[in-house]
Amino acid sequence: MPKTAIVTGATSGFGDAIARRLAADGWRIVATGRRRDRLDALADTLGKPDIVHPLCFDIRDEAATRAALQSLPEEFQDIAVLVNNAGLALGTGPAQDCDLEQWRAMIDTNITGLVTITRLLLDRLIARRGLIVNLASIASNWPYPGGNVYGGTKAFVKQFSLDLRCDLAAHGVRVTSIEPGLSESEFTLVRTGGDTAAYDALYAGANPLQPEDIAETVRWVVSLPPHVAINSLEIMPVSQSWSPFRIQRDTPA
Repeated sequence: MPKTAIVTGATSGFGDAIARRLAADGWRIVATGRRRDRLDALADTLGKPDIVHPLCFDIRDEAATRAALQSLPEEFQDIAVLVNNAGLALGTGPAQDCDLEQWRAMIDTNITGLVTITRLLLDRLIARRGLIVNLASIASNWPYPGGNVYGGTKAFVKQFSLDLRCDLAAHGVRVTSIEPGLSESEFTLVRTGGDTAAYDALYAGANPLQPEDIAETVRWVVSLPPHVAINSLEIMPVSQSWSPFRIQRDTPA
């Protein structure tokens, strides 16, 4: 009998690619997101309704999350893997110029939504000695101008993953934080408010990571023997590395 994985934020980018990759490996997939048309298209593309079950809800809404999980058909109830992929970044400016509503949206999605669905599924994951894969970011490890709240939310995701490992080790549940660097997806269009020129400039000549690269990484983590735990994994394209520390110098009066 196939095992079941739930992938949040499966309507584009990493989530879509992860759902497709795990389904190709024989997993049943619960694909979640807010865009019903994309979830239905994913289910149609992957074929049979016993392979992919779309769940359309806003992960920021606890009541909707509870109701969606309770609505799962019996054959999709036995969840062994949770991939917490749903998340977003909004804005690229310095903190003093940022929109407080955008900050709240990132916190509500990247932190509150993630911990809510994790807590609601923990009993099932413990029963299956399962696996939690949390999509963090290199922004959880390395600060940069304009990262402010987004980087803070991803630092939470990384630390939450490590602390979950401590609590769940006795139950055989593994937890992995995956921390991608420069990656090409709708993520940047969302962050810049649909600025295609900024999108093109960011990726031009950079050969960035692709969603399929992260999907293959998740597939590898999921495929490891149950006694092997990958605590955290930072991934960058070869073109991306570290800069010298920035120094803000006084200017003559």
